Amino acid sequence: MTVKPVRIAVIGCGKISGIYFENMKDRFSILELAGCCDLNAQAAQAASQRYGIPVLSMEQILQDESIEIVVNLTTPGAHYEVIRTLLEHGKHVYTEKVLAVQLEQALELVRLAEERGLLLCAAPDTFLGAAGQTARFAVDSGLIGTVTSCVAVLQRDAGLLAEKFPFTARPGGGIGIDVGIYYATALLNLLGPAVAVSGMADTFEPQRRHFFTSGGHLGEPYTLAAETLLAATVRFASGAVGSLHFNSGSIRCEKPFVAIYGTQGILYLPDPNFFGGEVRILAKGQTEPYVLPHTHAYDGDDRGLGVADMAWALRTGRTPRTHKEMACHALELLCGAVVSGETGSVYRMNTTFERQSPIPRGYMGSSYGMSEPEAALAFEK
Repeated sequence: MTVKPVRIAVIGCGKISGIYFENMKDRFSILELAGCCDLNAQAAQAASQRYGIPVLSMEQILQDESIEIVVNLTTPGAHYEVIRTLLEHGKHVYTEKVLAVQLEQALELVRLAEERGLLLCAAPDTFLGAAGQTARFAVDSGLIGTVTSCVAVLQRDAGLLAEKFPFTARPGGGIGIDVGIYYATALLNLLGPAVAVSGMADTFEPQRRHFFTSGGHLGEPYTLAAETLLAATVRFASGAVGSLHFNSGSIRCEKPFVAIYGTQGILYLPDPNFFGGEVRILAKGQTEPYVLPHTHAYDGDDRGLGVADMAWALRTGRTPRTHKEMACHALELLCGAVVSGETGSVYRMNTTFERQSPIPRGYMGSSYGMSEPEAALAFEK
């Protein structure tokens, strides 16, 4: 049976769009690029010429009934308005993280998609990669026994990022919401929903001056309006307890640390911001961890994998793995830590989600006679 490709359009042709365009154009047979759109005409034209697709206006995207999924790659502050408009015009939407910068906005988008019978999905999709799915296999298979706790740690330099990528200085661009979402999603993929969170967030030195000369703003003042610290303790529905520590009042060279502690061992994850990396297990009775060979494909920069999974879900009638309920739950978890710090009380989660099945194992390029690991998505029921 021949499966008709899903026509997609992209809104937002900034820095992150390049890898999306490359992968969606060349790696996934289920996707057909219909065009691109950006408020910056030069950015849209550059993408058009590089990837051989037409420049479309927002109105053209909304009116073109052949375009089924719109991929939203705008900055976080624009997500709510862009996604709402697309949903109101009957488009399925996949968005870069997060759904919205405010939880109330995300909840509204989830309700709107539900009312219209539309798919709404969100990055990060890195948990669908080789490392995240291998770790899921390890946990689900009981290789480390019953999970009792977990920890996720990340540090960055907010000043450097704010000058290179100004959106990170605005709400939604902070270390917790913009980057911590990778870590939260990775943990939710492994452990399922959370029920409560206790935490706090803060912004270190919100009033700053440009330090670097390359942007031509040396000495000019600016306001850092995004959080530089988010720390939390999380209780999962499974009974496990997690600790989150995200700090961008630190240094540039990231040293991420993610560990899942179980009754029979400890699982160490690579950086959740990437699809690949070593998954290591320290088993009970051992003194050194061993590397667990990948059980799944996609260990490069495979952004767009979530769009392909969504497209196959649309064609086969299943729930996408990056579905709106999980995305909204991850956002509530991080926002809940902020609310907890403001109120001095434990925040009780109001949303939940069902973990979707992992990607089928064994499709590793040429394995089992298949030429592409996309077969794991294509042949799944």
